[in-house]
Amino acid sequence: MAVTNLSLWVLQQLILNVHVVSDEMDEATRDRMEHRAKQLSREMTRLLQELEQKSQEQRSKEQTPVAWRGLLFAALQHWQFWAIAGMLLLLILWLCWCLRRRRHEEGSSSEEDSSSSSSREEEEWKEQNEEGEVSEYAKDLTRHFEEHIQWPNQNLLTKCESVRSLVNAFILVAGQVLSDSSFPVLEPCFGIGSAHEGWSPDEENIVYQVLVPLGPPSGHTFLPELCSPGEVPERNFRIRVELQCTCLAEQLVGGMLCFLHHDNEKLRMYQGCSLLQTLCTGSYLDVEKTACRLHELVKACCMLMSHSHQCHLTMLPCSRSCKFKMARAEKEAIIEIILGVQQGDSDIFLSSQASEAVFTPSTTWTLSCAVAEAKFFELTTRRAPDGSFHLRCLQLCARALVGTGFSSCTLKTVVMHLLNTTPLSGWHKTRFLLRLDDIMRYLCHCLEEKRLDHFFFGNEKIPEEIILPPALQRAEPFNLFQHLAQDPDAQAEAMRQFMDLQDRLTRMLTYGH
Repeated sequence: MAVTNLSLWVLQQLILNVHVVSDEMDEATRDRMEHRAKQLSREMTRLLQELEQKSQEQRSKEQTPVAWRGLLFAALQHWQFWAIAGMLLLLILWLCWCLRRRRHEEGSSSEEDSSSSSSREEEEWKEQNEEGEVSEYAKDLTRHFEEHIQWPNQNLLTKCESVRSLVNAFILVAGQVLSDSSFPVLEPCFGIGSAHEGWSPDEENIVYQVLVPLGPPSGHTFLPELCSPGEVPERNFRIRVELQCTCLAEQLVGGMLCFLHHDNEKLRMYQGCSLLQTLCTGSYLDVEKTACRLHELVKACCMLMSHSHQCHLTMLPCSRSCKFKMARAEKEAIIEIILGVQQGDSDIFLSSQASEAVFTPSTTWTLSCAVAEAKFFELTTRRAPDGSFHLRCLQLCARALVGTGFSSCTLKTVVMHLLNTTPLSGWHKTRFLLRLDDIMRYLCHCLEEKRLDHFFFGNEKIPEEIILPPALQRAEPFNLFQHLAQDPDAQAEAMRQFMDLQDRLTRMLTYGH
């Protein structure tokens, strides 16, 4: 364990500090290289002494056939040691060669000033070769991670597309089933969450989330209101439902009675109840009533769909969304339909998901940036060059944080900030370790400063393709780590969990799982 961790540390240091062999090497940089070379040499000596001591202890035992077999087995177990030892020796020799070369260049600097242009071209050619060798080494290291890290074996793109197609098919059938104005209009869905963003860390327990926008039925209008006026940030809303006059449409088209200007008895006889009478509590759209009605609607639609005999539908308990398991041809998928009301023509919705409070009233709809986040990752993936590892970095870190106090939302926010400030060319797979180090450093800095800004609140660097409401664009940055600033004990615990996260990530890079 110690030997393997040391090798990982050496590899990281080599890649993270490969720039020290440039022509602008100062005294401090040379001292650091000399110190690193001595440190590696001491560690190499210690490991060799440790192995020699173990060998002497084994030779002192009785050399029976059983003992010889034990020694042979022990020697085979130490193949990793010899490989790592050889690697350490090569690294030490490489560092020493770099130091010797730079000293020689510094000593002959006056002669180089008067050298010919052909000599300078020769030096540039050598430097290019050296950079090529480093690049090849980085590629070899990346190839090792690709082969040995246990990435989820899944085709997320195809599965997510199938889920969206299935839910949209439900919506089309629901439009035929619903013949009155007692339920909101269902619009085509959006894929949201880690699976649709392309980085789901766990292939065994994926929940494919989709957000289905709700529109007001004929004769109704939706009016969002803040639950607590003056709340900062504005995240919890209620949706007031009001009736609209449809007398003109009734006269021109017919078939639809105006809810405002006809008595309830006539409406119930010819048209049915309004949305206010079925799914509202008071004047506000009720999340739980709407989700319960959607459960019934999904079951009815599944019965009517042409391929229903090939699928088995199991409804799962959930009070604020519609969650079910669809099984077909020995394949299963858990799907969760989240309801949302769009804010204007933006990518921000008021969703049926519960808020962060201990208790969320059934008339509360929470601000959701899930569609905007999925759109951001779609744009990033589309613009990233071939070989980009930005989703793999997020995926690996997300797997490491399972069981810690950090949420995937926190990690995703960190990666989104880095993707928005680091050139996409820098996320190539040959720079995999560099970007992992950036993620950990950024998170550590945020914990130390007790501040991590929400990605969409008051962020002026949002891609122009993502449409935000004016209020969100003008909002002050919202600190997701505000609770750490208010509770020193919480910050100390978060730092402890961060160290645990780093250890987990190191083990995953070392052993692949």
